[in-house]
Amino acid sequence: MEFARGLVVRSTAGRDRSGFLVVLQADARCAVVCDGRRRSLEHPKKKNLKHLAATDTLLPESSLATNRGIRRALAAFRSGGPFSRRGG
Repeated sequence: MEFARGLVVRSTAGRDRSGFLVVLQADARCAVVCDGRRRSLEHPKKKNLKHLAATDTLLPESSLATNRGIRRALAAFRSGGPFSRRGG
């Protein structure tokens, strides 16, 4: 799957393992991700693509404008909502 801006991913390695993040930008080997809480828009995390599992969800650009918008969009994934097990 193509990693694009707004894609919701699950971390498969590292301290943030099993956490859901949103891709801010990506290239051939790594992606810049954030969750709006521990990893804010001001301090995003650069992660290797092999440590990320893509979901089927692409967030609208309006949700990516603020940390609060990202937290709200990812809340369904954290709370065990209908999409919490997707992506691998």
